[in-house]
Amino acid sequence: MNRDTPPLYPMAARLLSAFLISALCLLPLALPAAIDREALVTRHNPQLTAVDYDAPLTVGNGNFAYTVDVTGLQTFPAAYHRQGVPTETLSRWAWVSDANPEGYQLSDAFREYQQPDGRWQGYPTASGSPAGQWLRKNPRVQPLGQIGLAWAGDKPIAPDDIKDVRQTLDLWHGAIHSRYRLEGEAVTVTTACLPDEDTILLRLESALVGNGVIGIRFAFPRGYDPAIKNTPGFDWSEPEAHTSTLQNGRQILRRVNDLTYAVSTSRTMEATAEPHVFIIHGEPGQNVLEVAIHLGLKPLEDVAVDFERVERHWPEFWRTSAAADFSGSTNPLAAKFERRIVLSQYLMAVQMAGDVPPQESGLTCSTWYGKHHTEMIWWHAAHFALWGHPELLSRNLDWYVARLPEARALARERRLDGARWAKMVGPKLRESPGGNPLIVWNQPHPIYLSELLYRQAPTPETLERYGQLVQETAEALASMLWLDPERGEYVLGPPLWIAQEIYDQRISQNPPFELAAWRWSLGVAQQWRERRGLERDPHWDEIIAQLASLPTKDGKYVAMEAQPDTWDNVESRHDHPSMLMALGVLPQTDAVDPATMDRTLDAVLQHWDWETKIWGWDYPMIAMTATRLGRPDDAVEILLREGPNNGYLPNGICPQRVIGEGAPGNPRYDIAAYFPANGSFLAAAALMLGGWDGADEAHPGIPQDGTWEVQAEGWQALP
Repeated sequence: MNRDTPPLYPMAARLLSAFLISALCLLPLALPAAIDREALVTRHNPQLTAVDYDAPLTVGNGNFAYTVDVTGLQTFPAAYHRQGVPTETLSRWAWVSDANPEGYQLSDAFREYQQPDGRWQGYPTASGSPAGQWLRKNPRVQPLGQIGLAWAGDKPIAPDDIKDVRQTLDLWHGAIHSRYRLEGEAVTVTTACLPDEDTILLRLESALVGNGVIGIRFAFPRGYDPAIKNTPGFDWSEPEAHTSTLQNGRQILRRVNDLTYAVSTSRTMEATAEPHVFIIHGEPGQNVLEVAIHLGLKPLEDVAVDFERVERHWPEFWRTSAAADFSGSTNPLAAKFERRIVLSQYLMAVQMAGDVPPQESGLTCSTWYGKHHTEMIWWHAAHFALWGHPELLSRNLDWYVARLPEARALARERRLDGARWAKMVGPKLRESPGGNPLIVWNQPHPIYLSELLYRQAPTPETLERYGQLVQETAEALASMLWLDPERGEYVLGPPLWIAQEIYDQRISQNPPFELAAWRWSLGVAQQWRERRGLERDPHWDEIIAQLASLPTKDGKYVAMEAQPDTWDNVESRHDHPSMLMALGVLPQTDAVDPATMDRTLDAVLQHWDWETKIWGWDYPMIAMTATRLGRPDDAVEILLREGPNNGYLPNGICPQRVIGEGAPGNPRYDIAAYFPANGSFLAAAALMLGGWDGADEAHPGIPQDGTWEVQAEGWQALP
């Protein structure tokens, strides 16, 4: 006992001792044991025992990724592209443009649309024109090349030559372990990617390495087939149109059009007789070949093999993530729910957290020429903050801050205030022609995402970092509305392309989700002004008070006020049922009547076209609405429903639209990987498990029927 501490009275001491003993005995009951993160994660490790074209596995760091086939490298790229999911090496820094001898500008693809005040405004919607086609395809993402198994045998390796497969993605350590037999010899390959550098780590172990039969092969295409928008194959034509120069034995300098990048390795490479093909061999008699391969805009002199950096990073990622353990459940959907959560967490971290916001296919393959669709940024990135990784959301959102000058210029060109966000964009936010420029539901997203980051870190630094982004985005939102003098209300559109992309943009007006998003986002922007010590903007308050009501007909919300026939016309009930997003993605506000939304959800479940044009993010979006309405049974059923574009492959990827049978030149999937599905799934799971401000139940989206036993921790609740 400390001499400066007075002794306790004997009775008091005995009582305190008894209390402490009792408390310690009760502690395990009062504080349930934390989730065993390693056990949770590793029980969902993807494991293959045969070649599966739908299950290539990926390592990456969010800005760069390397996807491999069953060999642990990219040995059969054509077969995987044709019959399943491609195996590619992609980044968000490699962009290429063709020459523009005609000097095409966005104005060359303009069509004129009449505004509510009678004036005409040009929008670049002429995508089929020569200017429109060049501007859509440029800049486009550039594949970085194939890194596969080199083979010195008499005939090429075929997938059928790979025997006794045992391939595992070790999610806890972020590495792929591939074991198989080739020509009767055992081969073991370990594949990883550094978490903070665009560097692939490979370890090959086999007698075939020591005798020079296998090594590592680099092959560089010209790019993608320019005629294909989604999931294109590589273009191997015109090898003279690009260069691959070996320097110092360990660096390849690549030049494709206006792009220059480098491949730097820890081992000496050899050029082959084939153009753009190089090989690394092991040392004679040494059965282990370890190689580090860095890809970047500049060559590196020193590239080190460091698997330990990978092994330190991923356990920390999982320990700091939110987690949900359903292992005690008897519901047959529980294991599926848990597995989809874990695999989606991994995939989004390796595919979708780059310095340039992602394309919808992440770093798996190219879609829409690699362009980022800004209306998808909420699905792509909001879940990072909800699942304990706001730093990954910040990577995406910091790009929006950096692109404010371009967004301001677009706003001025459209005669708007603040910053107007283009829809389909390359790394510098230049808009792409098509129907895209008339979409507006992308506009409020930076405010919502900034608010999620502030909720994680309500500090002056967060306000300083994103305050201008919130302010100028709100200014554009306000200026996109107009006051209808006859009705005394602010209205949105026309022209307008709503989130349900089936209506005539020239007459579209007042869709429910967009109206609700405008109202809520301007309210949040007002809070940001107050947090920054500024007065509320009186014009924004006027808009909030006088914004048009969400349109209804027969007691249900409809697609928009201008065309309220959603429930009368079967042709209106396909694509995204976006009216549901007004309560689900968005919190409950005075703008939304829960009873009306409940009837609308019933109508969607009963009458929507669930067989043709519904997308992978629609299922989780609808589940979010069901959750906010207190319908957890519907939420779980919809989220995990087996339906078109809601099928998840063994690697956790959700493809969209089967279009072929794997014939040459005809890939099986239109979009082989669609990560808005994974991101929206995680957002829905966060709402269902972590709740929202003011939610009464611990897990409001999980049925209380006795079949679910849930441990969940680490949540950031939604607004």
